[in-house]
Amino acid sequence: MLNKKVRSKVQIKKQFAAFTLTELMVVLVIIGILILLALPRLTGLFAQAYSLEAQRQLQYINALQEMYYQRNFRYANNLTELRFEPPKLKRDGGDALYIYSIANASKNGFVARAEASEDFDKDGTLNIWEISQEQGSLKEVVLD
Repeated sequence: MLNKKVRSKVQIKKQFAAFTLTELMVVLVIIGILILLALPRLTGLFAQAYSLEAQRQLQYINALQEMYYQRNFRYANNLTELRFEPPKLKRDGGDALYIYSIANASKNGFVARAEASEDFDKDGTLNIWEISQEQGSLKEVVLD
């Protein structure tokens, strides 16, 4: 019986192969350094991804303007007439990064604009996208 108790204590003390805390910390520091080196190169990709929001919302505004024209035989002068509620900006607690407006509207056409609310790549220029009835396609007016 005594022999069995000794064996069980020996089995409990047997350690498993594992990493030490120091080894894990070194790996995390190396990963952090690699991320810091790669981050400046990825800012352009972030700006491209953010611009997808502007493109989708402007296409939606274009569709609303076409429906508004079918009913009223003119294009709307503001977003309220279209019943378009712009998404809440990120700085105000929302998710949106662009400010939307109708730059120009008449009986014959319109120009809707999306202007970035912040400078994505910190170069001093804000990204601006436009869509118009004449073109029917999106155009990046100011590159960021």
